[in-house]
Amino acid sequence: MLAAALAGVAAGARGADVPYVPTPPNVVDAMLGIAKVGSNDYLIDLGSGDGRIVIAAAKKFGARGFGVEIDGALVNNAQREAERQGVSGKVTFHASNLFITDISKATVLTMYLLPGINLQLRPRLFSELRPGTRIVSHDFDMGNWQPDDKLTVPVPDKPYGSPSSDVYLWIVPANASGRWQWRLVVGGAPRDYEVAVDQMFQVLEGKPLVGGRSARFGNGRVRGQDVSFVMVADIDGRAVRHEFRGRISGDAIGGKVTLHGAGPTELEWSAVRIARGRMVIDAGLPASQRQILMSEERK
Repeated sequence: MLAAALAGVAAGARGADVPYVPTPPNVVDAMLGIAKVGSNDYLIDLGSGDGRIVIAAAKKFGARGFGVEIDGALVNNAQREAERQGVSGKVTFHASNLFITDISKATVLTMYLLPGINLQLRPRLFSELRPGTRIVSHDFDMGNWQPDDKLTVPVPDKPYGSPSSDVYLWIVPANASGRWQWRLVVGGAPRDYEVAVDQMFQVLEGKPLVGGRSARFGNGRVRGQDVSFVMVADIDGRAVRHEFRGRISGDAIGGKVTLHGAGPTELEWSAVRIARGRMVIDAGLPASQRQILMSEERK
């Protein structure tokens, strides 16, 4: 088992669910790079070890934040290193359990945990983090929640597995599910649009109507609060491709649509949600975790 393999190469067990294996410096750089960390970010590292990710974010990019680590000795080392590198005013470290740590302030969340821990955390990421928050994981994914980006970094002296590390990025999506309506002037005439949207994580499926007639829907995706999708509708006997892009704000979307087959033409576009839906975020979770998630939604 992977957990057993990691435990065998770790510097020492922490009395926790995940053994301590330091993240190589080039992987730290890749994690901060894929998240596009900047001076306005607040980074939280879950299982922060010696604090190297939080310290690097502060020193290289001016970010603020904290690390949570259950091993008090590692926390003390991280605090001393932050002072040595002159970033103690920007970062802190806490000896605590990551499962009860408040993560709501994060604009970037980093982790180097195990797959089962990631799945246990996954419901909290949706319930506590704001849309647009970037989540970066070293080596381990989020199950059925596919990453928005991924890269592979060479690690020649890695103590387990292949001599490379995968870095995954997810961007917490806004809830775009439900029924949306809007109107566009296409082909010289006003036309009513409606689409019923189903959402699983950041992926959208839709059943659209244009002028009361069925249309085709594809490429639906939400990245933070940004939404994009394609519709193909019959307009006066022509198949017109609509490429929508916009930004979700509550029950409204504002943006632009490019029409191909009736131009192409770029138009302003705004939509209103007339009925909210539920974003599916429990796909692939064990039944016990799905029940916990449903009970939290009912609160």
